[in-house]
Amino acid sequence: MKIALVSPYDFAFPGGVTHHITNLEHQFTLMGHDVRIIAPASAQINNAGGRFIRIGTPRPVPTSGSIARVTLSPMLSNHVKEVLADEKFDVIHLHEPLIPMLCTTVLRFSRTVNVGTFHAYGSKPSYRWTQPFLKYFLKKWFRKLNGRIAVSSLALFYANKHFPGQYDVIPNGVDVENFHPDVLPIDELRDDKLNILFVSRLEKRKGAGYLLKAYEKVKQEIPDSRLIIVGPGVRLRHKYEKMVVSHNLKDVIFVGAVPEEEKPRYFRTADVFCAPSTGQESQGVILLEAMAVGKPIVASNIDGYASVLTDQAEAMLVPPKDVNRLADSLIKVLSDSSLRERMGQCALAKVGMYSWKNVAQQVLDYYNKAIADFSRRDR
Repeated sequence: MKIALVSPYDFAFPGGVTHHITNLEHQFTLMGHDVRIIAPASAQINNAGGRFIRIGTPRPVPTSGSIARVTLSPMLSNHVKEVLADEKFDVIHLHEPLIPMLCTTVLRFSRTVNVGTFHAYGSKPSYRWTQPFLKYFLKKWFRKLNGRIAVSSLALFYANKHFPGQYDVIPNGVDVENFHPDVLPIDELRDDKLNILFVSRLEKRKGAGYLLKAYEKVKQEIPDSRLIIVGPGVRLRHKYEKMVVSHNLKDVIFVGAVPEEEKPRYFRTADVFCAPSTGQESQGVILLEAMAVGKPIVASNIDGYASVLTDQAEAMLVPPKDVNRLADSLIKVLSDSSLRERMGQCALAKVGMYSWKNVAQQVLDYYNKAIADFSRRDR
């Protein structure tokens, strides 16, 4: 099968959607399918084995408490038409298919089966979906989707609220071949200290500021603790580093962005993983990665995380932005090695259903159904 995986986001910048697409491409290729990734990119993409097609130059656009790096150029039509004519895809799978301009331009010129995956969840619609003119424009392209997938029930609810239709839920996955309990830890961080790990972009809604405030209390109760912050970000990193200095916090390490192949080692190094996001998370791939390495989790009790985690099993869920509850839960987990072991075993028992191999097969089955429906309508 000839498959196109289309991302509106900068493929050179790490994020949940690009991560999702990369793993689908890998699994489909292993299954023997011919796959291309189509996306804008701010840098050369060298790890796609010639299967990456760059269309557009991304620009940072503030949206829903985050920054979306998308191409907004209306001058994509000729390039898109050329690619579609040359490649002759059997199915085009668009991720966040209603984000202008790349995805909507592909939908405009596509004459084959179009499947859309909706990832987002939030209290406010992205890209001003509710504006009457834009909503009318997007509904036109929404009708060109022959199949619609949501990565969680929350993402389904969010998309269906603005664009009613039939959706199937197929979750995000986790790469259990690379994320597993036997990966090697970071030796210099495996000493007599207990490690709290945070992995995410340094954006306000990811909650690192609340974690730093909670860590101040944790450090008082457990002096041999350490906070490891992994993830890209410049402006807020400077702010957080100033907070560390002004509060005289010890043993806080800002690692910055790390290659994907290094991430499992940081999870392996952790004694507890903390995800203190404040909201607008539809599922949370990062939780699955922590679970796959067998780590206990302390996370915000937000809808997206609660759809994956079970409180008092593999995780402790606390109210978002509640610094005291966050600190108390971290102290409880760090203070009890047998509790950490039990929580880690619960995580490992649960994560198998989210392997990318299983998820990719579900998506492939969905393609076949959409192709069959498309063929029947053309008769």
